[in-house]
Amino acid sequence: MEQLKPLLKLLDPNTLPGATIIALALFATGLILSWTIRRLTLAALAHDASDRFNQITLSFLSHLISLVVWVLLLTLYAHLIPALDRLATTMLAGVGLMSVIVGFAAQQTLGNLIAGISLVLYRPFRRGDRLQIAAPTANSCEVGTVQNISLGFTSLRTDDGREIIVANGTMAQQTMIKLNPPK
Repeated sequence: MEQLKPLLKLLDPNTLPGATIIALALFATGLILSWTIRRLTLAALAHDASDRFNQITLSFLSHLISLVVWVLLLTLYAHLIPALDRLATTMLAGVGLMSVIVGFAAQQTLGNLIAGISLVLYRPFRRGDRLQIAAPTANSCEVGTVQNISLGFTSLRTDDGREIIVANGTMAQQTMIKLNPPK
């Protein structure tokens, strides 16, 4: 037990060397977890022969998970170091307040983002499908082929070459009619 005292003293979070070693250990953990998340995402995309996974969605989700990991590690570090404990509590309250403010400010954008994730996961239509959708045109509808489904919007190409860009929040809420390919 006496032999462990110098090691335990070195890892004491109340000292600068201890706080630094803990920070380096958490930083290394964050790098390893981020690398693992990125590798799993690339492996999922490489082994997806049936195009079930959308590259944009997987990339977004992997970045989001990495961000959450880093925030959790930073919060853990702030709670482990006694000198930063009050700062961590204040930061957590500030983040909570900021998330409410950003949530209200970006309500429409976040709604489109969530709708985009839902469209990609549930797949009511795919790239190449012909859809009839409600549109602010003379006959109140448009027909187009799905060109792209991103997290924020869906783009369709009409038969006469026009591009229709519809927010995913609107796409998720409206009635669409799948049409047969043109002959």
